[in-house]
Amino acid sequence: MKTHNLYKLVWMSRPLMQAAEACVEDGLTGTDLTVRMRAVLEILRAEGDLSVPDIAAKLEINRQYVQLMVNETLASGFTEQRPNPRHKRSPLLTLTETGGQLIDDAITREMAIMQTIGAELSEQEVATALNVVLSVTSKLKEKGRKP
Repeated sequence: MKTHNLYKLVWMSRPLMQAAEACVEDGLTGTDLTVRMRAVLEILRAEGDLSVPDIAAKLEINRQYVQLMVNETLASGFTEQRPNPRHKRSPLLTLTETGGQLIDDAITREMAIMQTIGAELSEQEVATALNVVLSVTSKLKEKGRKP
């Protein structure tokens, strides 16, 4: 039974991610931000100035794909490049004032939604859910790295 429930947990991650992405997309309506651009802005807000390889590592996705995402944020004026003292050919990305305000507004809207959704959950239920998701994610990543 435990194995069956673990399978259901992993299987349910797809609808959860799709619902979360749809909610994020809805929250971005009228902002000129895409979900991909939002991901870049969120990482920069949380971590500060980063290079494309740094962003790719934080998002755990392919550097070339992140470059496409970053190009969109640059073209929209939500980020700008600065010299990277550690690497001449890999500039740092930084939020512009507009980009910073957009991501702050998006996060504020999303937190309000999460407060509403989480109102019926106890702190213990949220902590347990988080621990389970983190544990399963970690183990799946380990499994994926093994030959």
